[in-house]
Amino acid sequence: MTLNVEILQDPDDLAERARQWFLSAIDHNPGRVAVCLTGGSTPERLYRLLAGENLPWERIHVFFSDERFVPPGDELSNAGMARRVLLDHVPMPAENVHAIPTETASPEESARLYEAELKAFYGADKLDASRPLFDLVLNGMGDDGHTASLFAGMSTLNESEKWVVASEPGMKPFVPRVTLTFPALESCRFSAFLVAGATKAATLARVRAGEDLPSARLKPHGDLVWLIDRAASTG
Repeated sequence: MTLNVEILQDPDDLAERARQWFLSAIDHNPGRVAVCLTGGSTPERLYRLLAGENLPWERIHVFFSDERFVPPGDELSNAGMARRVLLDHVPMPAENVHAIPTETASPEESARLYEAELKAFYGADKLDASRPLFDLVLNGMGDDGHTASLFAGMSTLNESEKWVVASEPGMKPFVPRVTLTFPALESCRFSAFLVAGATKAATLARVRAGEDLPSARLKPHGDLVWLIDRAASTG
């Protein structure tokens, strides 16, 4: 499989390159900008850099690719991490932060509510390839090849109608999750995988060899780049 790959020296260089990519993607849209964030330690470095940027925060709307079904303030919350390192430090209107609701009766209810919120923001119930849902999507890749909370061997990989679904945990921490599906994640103008660390090297080599892993299945309608550090590129 041929990937558009940029190899950076270390996680700090990767975060800086991701910052440049993020700013460039924002500049492509002078109007309302929809950004889909991901969790994990690698994007956290990027978020800390973005917290110091003078961006047009008033017209940026933030969504999340997935969430663990935990209270918003829990240390396992992806939205909680993004708030602590980025969103609480920039002048973004509170209504522009669209976190996946987790104070509901079940992950399934959370998924229904978040899909309804996405559709209201998009203004339609069906995705149109000519009108992306997101301007940019940040993706991570787990050591097992999952992305968002789309894990190998699960039926959620084949979901083609729903935008958001509940998901069982495919790895630690073993808590239920809510995740965007491939159709939603792929509806974007710009998409990037951020991959760092030697623990990802073997899996990344499998992706590049064309193995059918969840991360390899993601085929955005727009541009996709893999930003990886040298340690992750040695597999």
